[in-house]
Amino acid sequence: MDLENSPHPAQRAAALSARYASERRKAEWLALYADDAIVEDPVGVSPLDPTGHGHRGRKGLEAFWDMAIGPGNMTYQIHQSTACGDECANVWSVSNRMPDGFLLTVDVISIYKVNASGKLMAMRAFWNFSDIEEKLKASLKA
Repeated sequence: MDLENSPHPAQRAAALSARYASERRKAEWLALYADDAIVEDPVGVSPLDPTGHGHRGRKGLEAFWDMAIGPGNMTYQIHQSTACGDECANVWSVSNRMPDGFLLTVDVISIYKVNASGKLMAMRAFWNFSDIEEKLKASLKA
């Protein structure tokens, strides 16, 4: 699904976010976000966000990149996207190639919200961290 050319700014920003993350283009990924943006990935308390309050502002987003995106070898596939108002909801899969070669894939529903300038104000990703832990445990037993 080619959303980089979508007329909807949230869909374009979501697609570019996925592309820049997979290409490990940190500066470009950060530039998609407004200075006061929030990323909740996943939504709620997890090892990636022990407080469950999300990663906020430029420093928070940069720390999130350094912890979760930068070290990965991820690819993204958007299966469906619906735009409404200044937001879009995407159904997609994220795959991360682990150092041992194991391909870890998680299905995600994410909500992207842009401001009037087309900058991302919020990204909320819905997925279950325990699913990842179970898949990793299973890969170690294989």
